[in-house]
Amino acid sequence: MKPYSRILITGAAGRLGTELRKGLGHLAEHIRLSDRVAVEDLQPNEEMVVCELGDYKAVMDLTKDVDAIVHFGGAPLETDFETILDSNIRGSYHIYEGARQNGARRVIYSSSVHAIGYHEMTAQIDADAPVRPDSLYGVSKNFVESLGRLYWDKFGIESLCLRIFSSFPEPADRRMLWSWLSFADCVQYVERGLSAPRVGYTIGHGLSDNRLKPVDDSKAGHIGFVPRDTAEGFRDAVEARTAPADPKSPSVQFIGGWFCELGHPDDEAKK
Repeated sequence: MKPYSRILITGAAGRLGTELRKGLGHLAEHIRLSDRVAVEDLQPNEEMVVCELGDYKAVMDLTKDVDAIVHFGGAPLETDFETILDSNIRGSYHIYEGARQNGARRVIYSSSVHAIGYHEMTAQIDADAPVRPDSLYGVSKNFVESLGRLYWDKFGIESLCLRIFSSFPEPADRRMLWSWLSFADCVQYVERGLSAPRVGYTIGHGLSDNRLKPVDDSKAGHIGFVPRDTAEGFRDAVEARTAPADPKSPSVQFIGGWFCELGHPDDEAKK
């Protein structure tokens, strides 16, 4: 018998949602997928719901009869505030309210390094470090992390807020030689979050076993994630094709990288 009857995955058509579909199917009898666009290659145990997370009624229907929610939906990068507000802030509130009203007891949320992006590379922070968002996108991640804290303390809904750093097929630049989270390690972390006997409220930091570790993830040790991949095998190729960045630039000094050099997105939209 599988651990779950039905798991909901939001953002299922995205880069990481596609990988999660492959890696989590063995945990549930049924997988409900959601995104703004349809997934076409549905597997026998999958169902697809096209849904805007900012639509309260639609999300209440989306979250019916699910035991756990893997919430990877929302705007994936810095963008205008109205989009952040609707997709990330309002949409995530709807997800947690759907969990509360419909009886889902665990949420795995894709938070981000950008919730803590203005910590210096040398700070060696852990899950108890104060939030230091580097963008409106990062602020939205702070909001949802706080939402998860509230819904655990007040309503008993468990949350793993997984701060993902850089999850791509392989490291694309020198920063990713330390910030990379392989697809397999990302799926493993989420799987552990769904399988752990107790999650409570946990902040995890999604990094593979890379040489430089600016964040201590030991306070999420009870989840049981042990990275299996490393960026080291890509180092020579990445360093050969990319020049070192200015060590005094914010993108090098802070763990948020190039997000720390962005202006206000609403100013950019007016140009």
